Amino acid sequence: MDTNGLESLPANELHDRAVRYAVRHGDLGFLWDLLRVIPAAEAATGHETDADLTKVSALLSDAIAAGEGELGEALRPVYIEYLRKHPDA
Repeated sequence: MDTNGLESLPANELHDRAVRYAVRHGDLGFLWDLLRVIPAAEAATGHETDADLTKVSALLSDAIAAGEGELGEALRPVYIEYLRKHPDA
């Protein structure tokens, strides 16, 4: 999919495509990076978060919902960058 096509997709579809591709291909690096940026993305959307990397269950829950609402929009650049690197996603 071309860059313009990615830009026009909703955040939840970008999230689903990127995460599905990473899981299918065992790309733990991307999944780990996603978990690391979620707290900053939440803070950027004005949501207070006490999640840190020691609270894995909270982060995993956030990762599952990371394509929705303001958080999904804040993470759009992360998903688009990843999907550009993997055009077959």
